[in-house]
Amino acid sequence: MYSHRFMVDIHITRHARERMVTRNITESEQLELIERGAVKYKDSTRFWIARHFENRQDNLLSIAAVLEDKVVVKTVMHHFEWEDK
Repeated sequence: MYSHRFMVDIHITRHARERMVTRNITESEQLELIERGAVKYKDSTRFWIARHFENRQDNLLSIAAVLEDKVVVKTVMHHFEWEDK
């Protein structure tokens, strides 16, 4: 998978793939989330992306990821809420 938004390949960890299966998140939803979701950075490389999907009842969907030479998706979440700072 490739991200046009970040212009690098996407690597989904084993843990994230397992969470995708248990939460019924497809690869196409994952890609749309990465390409079009709202981004919130923790620091220069770590971030979250979240997006609402009309056809799902468990929104927001979110990923925790690292951006280095590729986007590494660490985990996938549902029923996500942004933390206020």
